[in-house]
Amino acid sequence: MMEGLEKQLQKNRLFLSRDRLFSKPTVLMGLHVLFLAAILLADGLDYPAKISLFAFLSAMVLWIATKIPAGFVAVSLIAFVILMNAAEPELLYESLSEEVVWLMIGSFIIGQAVKESGLAERLTLFLLRKSKEKGQALAGVSAVLFATVFFIPSTSGRAALAMPIISQLSQKYTEKEQRVLVLLAPVVILMSTSATLIGAGSHLIGIGLLESTAQQSISFIQWFVWGLPFAAVATLLSFLVANWLFWPKHGEKRLEIEQAAGPSLVKKQLKPIEKKTLILLCALIVLWMTESLHGYDIAFVAMIGAILVMAPNCGVITWKQGMKSVSWNLIVFVAAAAALGKILVDTGVVEWLEGGMANFLQSFTDAPEWQIVFVILFVSVTSHLYITSHTTRAIVFIPAFLLFSEAIGANPSAVVFLSLIGMNYCVTFPVSSKALLLFYEDEDEGVSYDAGSLVKLSAVLMPLYIALMMLFYFTYWQWTGLQL
Repeated sequence: MMEGLEKQLQKNRLFLSRDRLFSKPTVLMGLHVLFLAAILLADGLDYPAKISLFAFLSAMVLWIATKIPAGFVAVSLIAFVILMNAAEPELLYESLSEEVVWLMIGSFIIGQAVKESGLAERLTLFLLRKSKEKGQALAGVSAVLFATVFFIPSTSGRAALAMPIISQLSQKYTEKEQRVLVLLAPVVILMSTSATLIGAGSHLIGIGLLESTAQQSISFIQWFVWGLPFAAVATLLSFLVANWLFWPKHGEKRLEIEQAAGPSLVKKQLKPIEKKTLILLCALIVLWMTESLHGYDIAFVAMIGAILVMAPNCGVITWKQGMKSVSWNLIVFVAAAAALGKILVDTGVVEWLEGGMANFLQSFTDAPEWQIVFVILFVSVTSHLYITSHTTRAIVFIPAFLLFSEAIGANPSAVVFLSLIGMNYCVTFPVSSKALLLFYEDEDEGVSYDAGSLVKLSAVLMPLYIALMMLFYFTYWQWTGLQL
């Protein structure tokens, strides 16, 4: 009997030690030790670069695997980088001057104005009027968000416009359904980016580099022929995957709306405050579309819009309402996260990665066509994991891809198009896109999604996205003239 008791105690100790070994703190500590060892052994990086890379990797792990507020993680790691003498304190101070910070402040204020004016409710009821089920309404909203790519040439601008509508629409859904809605909205916006040449600034940068390096170009119509069908299928695929992973299986399918109030409000004449808000939104869209003419970026335009909606006596909301509408914890997180990405560029980490990637590509110069296509897609699609800025990805990788195309004797236009479509995939981390950041909250404030759900979605969607690009290349794109 005593022997049996001792065996049971030994078994319990074994299970206890195993649980401790694989507990979350132990795993997190092990990952950090692994990062530290790998970075210390890396050649070609100086001290500030190694500290910056360690801080960036640590932030990614803590954002995904813990419930520590994302803003606290970001600010703490910026402080760590400064304390380790890898950067000056100005890195922290100047982070609040980033364009994305002011874009988000302006977007929150404009969104609140649209909501307070009643325009968001009217637009939401217009979308819901012909929807009998929640799934139909979700599909309708996704279709509208997809369509905005043709007249708003900025993912940030489209996300800012969608925020008040999504916030209003979410009131018709349960908490779990709201998280799917808020996750799906920026994903649809990002997946539809490939539809047109003006869908992202990186497209224009890539085409500019193609013209100056290879004296070739891709016209607006040609991009439309190649990009629109792919963007439509990729968006539909994202919609289906997100619903399959996260939509409650046994929830109420029927959409409850006030049958009497809904149609009457939609048909009712616009109130003066709604007209004022609608005119302002139209003006903002025009200014976002004509950035190349007037020279003011979308963040500054958004702040001008925010100032106008808060103007005393003639605005839509008060200054106090505008300030309360801003999620300041999210603003601090975004500022610090942007600084973590910026220091990777400043310390040469991005340049080091570019060199390693160029060497990697050169090893495939004699590979068969399907391998070359796969390598281009794999490198471009995964680039968002370590270079958070869409524009920076294009500036860093397009020259390397052009050199690669010259080395293998490939069509540079095809290589640039494939790489730009690949770089449009950026739905793994909230910091991978401004559109994702606008809908992200690190605490339970309002409608939001969590970083873990985004990683789960990307784990399924990323391989499917690469496979879809491979399928399009060897079928539709080759049939329409796109070939290496």
